[in-house]
Amino acid sequence: MIKAVLWDFGGVITTSPFEAFNRFEKSTGLPENFIRSINATNPETNAWAQLESSRISVSEFDVKFAEEACAQGQEVSGAKVLALLSGELRQEMVKALRIIRYDRKIGCITNNISNEEGPSMTGDPDKAARIGEVMDLFHVVIESSKVGIRKPDPEIYKLACRELEIEPSEAIFLDDLGINLKPARKLGMTTIKVLDAKQALDDLEVELGMILR
Repeated sequence: MIKAVLWDFGGVITTSPFEAFNRFEKSTGLPENFIRSINATNPETNAWAQLESSRISVSEFDVKFAEEACAQGQEVSGAKVLALLSGELRQEMVKALRIIRYDRKIGCITNNISNEEGPSMTGDPDKAARIGEVMDLFHVVIESSKVGIRKPDPEIYKLACRELEIEPSEAIFLDDLGINLKPARKLGMTTIKVLDAKQALDDLEVELGMILR
């Protein structure tokens, strides 16, 4: 029996930062998917991994990311990349959260950074407030920047299950990255790869036997 639904945040509850990355690359003449390629190189030790697990500061990330980009023949600072992270809320996903939370537990497992903007990663106070309201819907929120573990480390999924007092086999996990779904599935979770909101909710309605829209 499914007792909980676990969600990634960026790219699931909000629009994908990858869309913002691609717009930035196009406007600045960078190769398509260049930023993602930097983040995928040495994924356990690169600047991005160190920032999301709070092993380096934002200012250190700015320098280290620029060095990694330079090694690939391009110039782009980490600060410019961080400014692209805060997506727009997908209201249909927020509605689904509100429906599910009255019947089952809901949790969030997010790789994020420690900065003064908090989980919203935006300097817009109105947007930060809206995202804060959504974060408050979750019974449990696991942030990589706070626990020092990041997806796809299996320990972060185990931690979420302990906090929710469930077994992995009693959870559904949604993420937009296949690499983050593999360890969850290996632990026994039902997984849904999010391509867009409609597809994700279609799949989730089938798994839960609930109408979410």
